[in-house]
Amino acid sequence: MDAELVLDAKAFLGEGSIWHPKEKKLYWVNIEGKTLHIYDPETKQDRELPVGSRVGTVVSVEGGGALVALQSGINYIDTKTGKLTFLIDPLKDTALRFNDGKCDPAGRFWVGTMALDRRKKGAVLYRFDRDKTIHLMLDSVSISNGIVWTKDKKTMYYNDTPTNTIQGFDYDNNTGEITNRRVVVTIPRGTGSPDGMTIDAEDNLWVALWGGYCIAKFNPRTGELLQKIKVPAPNVSSCAFGGENLETLFITTARQGMNDDQLKQFPLSGGLFSAKPGVHGVPAEFYKGKL
Repeated sequence: MDAELVLDAKAFLGEGSIWHPKEKKLYWVNIEGKTLHIYDPETKQDRELPVGSRVGTVVSVEGGGALVALQSGINYIDTKTGKLTFLIDPLKDTALRFNDGKCDPAGRFWVGTMALDRRKKGAVLYRFDRDKTIHLMLDSVSISNGIVWTKDKKTMYYNDTPTNTIQGFDYDNNTGEITNRRVVVTIPRGTGSPDGMTIDAEDNLWVALWGGYCIAKFNPRTGELLQKIKVPAPNVSSCAFGGENLETLFITTARQGMNDDQLKQFPLSGGLFSAKPGVHGVPAEFYKGKL
């Protein structure tokens, strides 16, 4: 199956795609462009909100608006006006920035970091609770990415991109604690590295493979590769189910790391794509804290 272009965004580093189940719009970010995007598939309009700092990811807030994880800290953004309200900044090292993140079934915001200087194991994973306290959940991470939870709320899946593995954890929805870290999928070197990730209604994983020209579907219970969706761009960065009945898989890509010859060969890099793989996604969780 091949993905189709829906928006020729030419984003330097498109990322963080998430479907807003009430607004029926796709939220995504251009990290290096320092912008939040809100794409409406009905009108094919893409609204762009400048945020003034590298933006790793976005999640919707239950009462309206969104949280954006900026290099300058976690902020609330009023998506009607674009106004930012600073909440917290645990990042003391200017060579670190926030990367991918999502909300868990209890409405907590999990967000990780990565090192801009490419150091190994210098990043972490945080959990930002509903009372606005922040907790260090994992350290010695290189590039924190792709976080999802199963429908029974008992398992969390997570990517540390350079490891080329998808990791599983036992997850306690009441406390937000994670235990029993293990590898559930190993991705062969040379086929792409696991970046953003979403989960479908059957608890299978859909993983953006950076450098892999595709989205790959895995069964995390067996580690088996089930399907690939080809994307006409090398660096596939995130994916999210959206649209009618959550049947459309939206896909972000990037132009980062590509030379002129590669950009001529893959001119749609940085675009937003979609495919209908024949399965349903699950609604994204909102941040449920009071702001």
